[in-house]
Amino acid sequence: MTKIEFIEKNIIIELERLGFDEVACNIGAREAVAYFRRASNTSKNGKIFDDCLFHAKLFAKKHASKKK
Repeated sequence: MTKIEFIEKNIIIELERLGFDEVACNIGAREAVAYFRRASNTSKNGKIFDDCLFHAKLFAKKHASKKK
């Protein structure tokens, strides 16, 4: 498993655990991977996953479907 696959898989799992729908999870994971590619060299050691998750949550909240 590559680093990108790890980030994508675990971000989806975490967002699902937080109650986001499948579409929002996939959008969040895609943004987390994009953030990882941009910032993997500038993030503090051991904090890159937390940073990716933060960005994934932001995008997932924007794109989450409205529940009735």
